[in-house]
Amino acid sequence: MRYTVVLEREGDGGYVASVPALPGCISQGDTRAQALANIREAIALYIEDCREAGDPVPTEEGKEFVEIEAA
Repeated sequence: MRYTVVLEREGDGGYVASVPALPGCISQGDTRAQALANIREAIALYIEDCREAGDPVPTEEGKEFVEIEAA
């Protein structure tokens, strides 16, 4: 499965990563690489929890993400 990850740089230099398709799936790290590694683990755990609970695993099917610059 593929998910969109939103990576935001914090004022202290750390990073926060979240997955819009997986409510509450958020992680952080001191570096970009660490934040991405941590969110990969968080995604895997989120999916595992869904499966164990018998809940459907959310997908991004039918969604389109577009980047737009505004003046």
